[in-house]
Amino acid sequence: MSGKVTGKVHFIDETKEFGQRGFRKRQVVLEQENGQFTNYIPVDFLRDACDTVNDLSVGDEIEVTYQLAGRKWQRDPKSEVKYFLNAEASGFRSLSGAAPATAGGMDDQPPPDAEPFDEEDVPF
Repeated sequence: MSGKVTGKVHFIDETKEFGQRGFRKRQVVLEQENGQFTNYIPVDFLRDACDTVNDLSVGDEIEVTYQLAGRKWQRDPKSEVKYFLNAEASGFRSLSGAAPATAGGMDDQPPPDAEPFDEEDVPF
């Protein structure tokens, strides 16, 4: 399932690497004012898309195209099963007049030369 979400950049995390193959993830949190409360929406940029966030700044208004991804994770057969839902960014565009920032070339699939990652190494 894919969609779009708009908001003001509230937080930009550093790129983090997971597993032995160097799977990369970078989280950007969007802020939306909804009258009585503020909504904070974390969006994940994966692999090479982590670098597309470099030109973003806190306060920029952006629209992010994303794909929802759900995962099941269990450390071992006797442990609790956990389910995770992530919004994986497939691109973004600036709405606030900041320098043009797009995740050009991104799509919902990894590049053909990208190493697959082992979901057992990544608990999300």
